[in-house]
Amino acid sequence: MNDPMHAGLREIPARILDVAIGALTQANQHAVYYNPGMDHWADMSVLNAAMAGELFLKAIVAKEHPLLIFRDLFQLDDPLNHDLKLEHIIEKGKTYNFEHMPKLLWVSTGERLPDVDNFEKLRRARNAIQHFCSPSESVDLRRLSLEFLYKNVDPLIKRHFDLNSIEYHEDTSVGYDYLISCLIRHELFFSIPSDFSITEIDLNEELSRCSVAYREQLVKRFSEKGLDLAKIAGGC
Repeated sequence: MNDPMHAGLREIPARILDVAIGALTQANQHAVYYNPGMDHWADMSVLNAAMAGELFLKAIVAKEHPLLIFRDLFQLDDPLNHDLKLEHIIEKGKTYNFEHMPKLLWVSTGERLPDVDNFEKLRRARNAIQHFCSPSESVDLRRLSLEFLYKNVDPLIKRHFDLNSIEYHEDTSVGYDYLISCLIRHELFFSIPSDFSITEIDLNEELSRCSVAYREQLVKRFSEKGLDLAKIAGGC
């Protein structure tokens, strides 16, 4: 059976996904690491987290059909060409904005964002940073970014693309150890790779500072993945 979809459209989900992973990589880095002179990384973590969220959501919707992410389909019509070429789509296409993505996700797939309130907090912070200035100093922007990434983005991309957010970061020399430490400190859950491994932190020590409820739930999640926490918790 012939594929009725224009050839140019079939490339869109994969292309969006590639850029989304890049934004996630930077968002994780900016939200976790800090050195003097890097105060702007807190703002950048919000911008990159929002970009990652927007693009991952578009990739999910585009899997249903790439045209669903475009606001004005008629602008994509090119009477001079029988096929809808990718270059023409890039030039003429206008996709939905970040604030529209939760509704577009639901309309296209029947799914809701796991934490809509968190999405709204990040959306407001992102708009303030992008269009005016950084929000009040009372707002922990790094934590807000991580909450968005691991309450909303991580469960969605695990389900749709089998991706684990902790594996995308810029600290390639160490791995995701310090990212894990930061997530545990904030009591945030994360999707767990089957080959999960840490060498730089003591997982038992990190978990000893957490609430009993969080610790028990995380241990349960490791067990469900067939991982023995006792064997991987000792650190270096």
